[in-house]
Order: sequence, then structure tokens, then C-alpha cells
Amino acid sequence: MGPGHPECPERLDAIEDRLLASGVGAALEHREAPVAPISDIELAHGRMHVAALRGLTDGLREEINAGGPTHAQIDPDTSLNVYTWDAALRAAGAALAATDAVLAGEMENAFCAIRPPGHHACRDKAMGFCFFNNVAIAALYALERHGLKRVAIVDFDVHHGNGTEDIVKGDQRVLMVSFFQHPFYPEGGSVSNASNLVNVPVPAYTKGAEVRALIDAHWIPRLEAYQPEMIFISAGFDAHRDDDLGQMGLVESDYAWITERIKNVARRHSQGRIVSCLEGGYDLNALARSVEAHVRVLADL
Repeated sequence: MGPGHPECPERLDAIEDRLLASGVGAALEHREAPVAPISDIELAHGRMHVAALRGLTDGLREEINAGGPTHAQIDPDTSLNVYTWDAALRAAGAALAATDAVLAGEMENAFCAIRPPGHHACRDKAMGFCFFNNVAIAALYALERHGLKRVAIVDFDVHHGNGTEDIVKGDQRVLMVSFFQHPFYPEGGSVSNASNLVNVPVPAYTKGAEVRALIDAHWIPRLEAYQPEMIFISAGFDAHRDDDLGQMGLVESDYAWITERIKNVARRHSQGRIVSCLEGGYDLNALARSVEAHVRVLADL
């Protein structure tokens, strides 16, 4: 995104270092992220959106060769460079490969340490650090390519997953449950009252105990009634109390608790099948500790 931007390469370095130092990484199987086929990305995105991002990348490469700028601005917070296109294809590709592996029974669940994030990417618009909606692509891929009938998306990022909502609203094959700080970015929070959405807006400075109670009251009954065949997680960790991009008060134990609750639903209805994809989380230490807590629960460590 450019110098000083919070959505930076150091985020993945911090996660990798923490998993290595804690010993958690040694208990996991690691796989490289492949490139997602354009045909699968277009399950969630319009062809013009995909073509526009590719065109921006090609144009930027020509400008750089002519001594021009190194970044193309999408919005005030979001820019791409000549490597963004490939990174975004591999971020989506990780989610697709994880979906394949989990559905093939090669692993019970997977965590995709990927960037750029995805849950603000709408069907026809990149925004909020996001270009392709990794979780929405994977969820629709499970439905369209693998023949599942019902999947759930769980989003616990501090920001509302407006892009995911834009893509799945009204699609009864997908149940999306989320909480998010409100009012906050993106402006307006949820703009849909579609019956397949369970949006739980919470005020700034909400702490873990309140979030846990809201999850038990709103998410879990809907997930239990829906009985998803697979669960996808938009795993943003910027609701952590140390993260300056949000003003909520979660800590690592809250993320472990949320993950356990999701995993319990998956055990009962989804054969344990979960694919979790990194979204936000910008305080490097808090991000790394929270991912460790999340992955420990996923891996039964």
C-alpha cells in the first residue's frame, strides 16, 4: 500500500514469527498459496471489476517503466502496486486451496495467513485495503464447484464486512453472521436487512464479555438452526484492545472463545470443516498473539 500504511508485509512476518517461537507452527502443515483461476474469482465479482484491476496493474507497469508513480490509488486508504494483482490472486487462491483440502478430508480445518484482506471488496468495487473478497469467493466456490447446499460466513473483524454482505445478501445458501463497531468504517454499517444476514453492531469500547453474550444470543441460535455444511471465517483481529484502527476491547482469550464456539457448531453440523482467512489486525504484537490463540483452538493444541 506504500510506506507507513498499516496493511503492510510485516503483518504476515509477525504471525509467522509468533507461530514459530510459540511452537504452534511446528504442529501445523504448511502449504503455499496457489494462484486463483479468474473463473473462480468471478463467482463473487463482476468481470468488469476483475478486468479493471488487471488493467490498472498493466497501466501502472507501463508508467513505472516511463519513470511514473509506483502506486495507483483506489480510494484514500487503498492503493495497488505492480505486485498487488499477483498477491490478490494468491490470497484468493489460498482460500480456494484450503476449501479443496478440507472438503477432500486432507485436513479438518485451515487458517489462511494472507494479504491483501478481502471483506470490504464488493462485487464490483475494491475498497478498504481489499481487492478480491477471499471468503466470499471460497464460500461460493464450495457451493458452485463442490455442490454444497448451505455454508456460513462468520466475520469478527472490527469493521463491518460490507463487501461480503454486498455479494451474499439474499442468497439463502449462505448465512452471514457478524459483529462490528458502529458507527465506524465503512459508513453506514449494514445497509441490508436480508434474511440471511445476522449483523450485530456494537458501540466503541465494547469488551469481550459483552461480545460473548451477543454471540450466544444472536449468532449461535441462527447457526444451529441453519446447520451449515461448512463454515468460513473472516478472521479480523483489529477489535483487540491494543489495535489503534478500532476502539473495541477484545483480548486473545476472547478470540480463543469465539473460535471454540464456531468450532462447536462445525463439529455438530459441518463435519468440523472450517476455512479461516485473515482480514484485519494492525498492531503487530496483538495480531500475532491473537492469531496464535485462534490457531491453537483450530488445531486442538
